[in-house]
Amino acid sequence: MTDPDRHYPYPYPDALRPDAEPAPHPLLAPVLGLLGVWRGRGRGGYPSLGEDFAYEQEVVFSHDGRPFLQYEARAWLIDGDGAPLRPSARESGWWRLRAEGRVEALITQPTGIAELSAGRADGTAVDLATHEVALAPTAKQVDATRRRYTLADPDTLDFVHDLAAVGRPLQHHLGARLHRTAWDRRPPSVVRAGPAQYGNER
Repeated sequence: MTDPDRHYPYPYPDALRPDAEPAPHPLLAPVLGLLGVWRGRGRGGYPSLGEDFAYEQEVVFSHDGRPFLQYEARAWLIDGDGAPLRPSARESGWWRLRAEGRVEALITQPTGIAELSAGRADGTAVDLATHEVALAPTAKQVDATRRRYTLADPDTLDFVHDLAAVGRPLQHHLGARLHRTAWDRRPPSVVRAGPAQYGNER
């Protein structure tokens, strides 16, 4: 007889490495190199910000055996010595993998922005461009983005983010180099591929 007051832990943990359980879905083959926890530093800027900035970020890619990646990210601004100044952008979402390396990504941000992007993965790089952007009533205007993730080697991930926002054309916004910090554990904090929010919300 089932005990209605008994609570069970979630029985299907995510995997952060390709050789861990659950086994990855075959459609994930072009993005298996992204699995794990990544951390590094980058620089960013945008005409509406007034000055460039340095940031640190951490990114986590995982899966639960189905044909999509879970994506979580967070960034924080740093000073010239690398000391943290304050939290910056956060985002999370899902990357749906389709046949022939096609990727459909949903990425949401607490600033009221939800990006629907599409692109391709080829085993060493992922290139995503905006399909549609949804904005909360008070969110800043964002028209388009482009994100490129490139494995320079198995433990080094380069990230470039272009942005069209607040009346500006698509142009460079962020660039970072991340290094794999873990295959099989999630750190206490999880992070983003991009800090500032092209305005005073960074």
